[in-house]
Parts: sequence; C-alpha cells; structure tokens
Amino acid sequence: MRTAVLGTGKMGVWFAKYCKSKGDTVILAGRNAEKLAELKNELGVETADFPTAVRGADRVLICVSISSFEEIVKTISPAVHADQPIMDICSIKEYPINIMHQHLKDALVLGTHPVFGPGSNGVAHKAYVLTPTNPKEQTYAEEFKAWLEKDQAHVFVMTPQKHDELMGIVLGFPHFLGLAACETLLEQPGFSESKKLAGTTYRMLVTLAESVAMETPDLYANVQTKLANLDKMEERFITNAQQWLDLMKKKDSNALMERMNQLRTKLEKTDNQYTKSYETMYKMLQSTEE
Repeated sequence: MRTAVLGTGKMGVWFAKYCKSKGDTVILAGRNAEKLAELKNELGVETADFPTAVRGADRVLICVSISSFEEIVKTISPAVHADQPIMDICSIKEYPINIMHQHLKDALVLGTHPVFGPGSNGVAHKAYVLTPTNPKEQTYAEEFKAWLEKDQAHVFVMTPQKHDELMGIVLGFPHFLGLAACETLLEQPGFSESKKLAGTTYRMLVTLAESVAMETPDLYANVQTKLANLDKMEERFITNAQQWLDLMKKKDSNALMERMNQLRTKLEKTDNQYTKSYETMYKMLQSTEE
C-alpha cells in the first residue's frame, strides 16, 4: 500500500510514522522543502510535492490545518484519479467533507477523525470516527474500520452532522472551559504559589487550563466557529454558572446542597456508573506523580 500523507505538522508526522510501521510505503508532502528533506532522512520515507504524492498513491491522508484545507484540496484535485480514497483527519467533519465533495468529484472521499493527539503511542483503545455519506464511502469505511480494529482502535461510524454535534461536547466545550479558566487563574496574584498546594480537583483544572492554552490557535478557533450550536451550549453554561454564583452570593447553603443533590439524581439517571469518575480522576493524576 502506497499512502500519501499531506502535511508535515505533528499529526502528519505521526501518521507517516504509523502508516510506515504498518508496512505502507509512505510519501510525505509539504510546503517547506527544507523540512521535507529533514523528515525524509529522519523517518525514512519518500517525499514529494502535493500533486506528485497524490498521483502515485493508493490512498491519501490529508493532515493539514482547517484554514489551509480548501487550498490543498484544490491543489491536488488535478492529480486525483477515479475512486482514489482521499481521507481527512480534521476535528470537524461537515466543512472538510463538503470541500472534498466539491473539488474531488471522482475520488472516494471519507471523512475521519482520530480523537487523539500526536503524543499517542498508537491507536489502541483510542476513539476513531469515520463519517461516510454514501454507499460507496460506507463500504470503504468498513474496510478502513477493520484495518484500524486490528490495532484495537475503538472505531465509530456516524454521519458528519452527528460527529459535529458530539464534538461540540467532546472538544468545543472543554476548549471553552479551559480557555476561560486559564485567563481567570492567571488573573489571580497567588496563581503560581497555588499550584504548589494543589489538591486533586485543582490539579485537574490547572492541567485542563494550561494544556488548552498550549494548543494550536487555528484548530481551536475553527472548532469554536464552525461547529453548529456550540455557542448555545456555552451560553447555557454561562447561565448555569450565574445561577450558581447567585446562590453563593446569597450564602444560601440549603439551596446549594439541594441543587447538588438534584445534579446527582440527574447523573444517576443518565449514567449509573458516574461514581467511578472520582476514582478515575485520582488514577489519572497518580500516573503523573513523581
């Protein structure tokens, strides 16, 4: 299998390594010739410009930023042959799939989303989403799903619309929380000192806040602006937060306890295993302790 990986960012490099480890011949393409030359030696892969990489590939994996996605798709469109599998790994799905369908009409397009970052040591036990939109794509999705499941990936097949709805919860809302929390914490004079005294819950909050702030602004901006209805969920969070704040300002302990009990009741109805989360949180943090 000759796999063209388009993009030399962290995920592009990750997939070049992964596909090579699975026995593929990898052709890596990017804009920066100097970086490509370095990666060719470092990874032991072939390199080429975007159209050349696509022209000689059995399948293509587009690993570029959302902001440059349409430009790259247009660039490779003359080189794509009929029924050639072209996949993207964007964190949102409706937008890139529409772009690929618009410009790569003869290709076999499949939207994918590996729900992990470049720090992962493989796909085992990681979520991987495939979003076919027609019977031909569905057939290929099943083949690709089987290939991923050989490495114990947890593969989910759904529509692009369903994916983006879920990603509002899985990605968009945590990004929003992390960014707002990071700004709020940095405004506190004792923030640096507070980290030395951090308990379990605070360590989780600080870890979320700092890790979100370190991520790629382009990715987060596109997730926040291109996922439908995400703003409504974030507005709902602000409403809920204001209600909690009002109770705290009133120093109404009984009302606070009652609202917490209502939350527990709702959680029990939604997921009766929710009590394991506290234990899981401890395990996650203990794995980072020295």
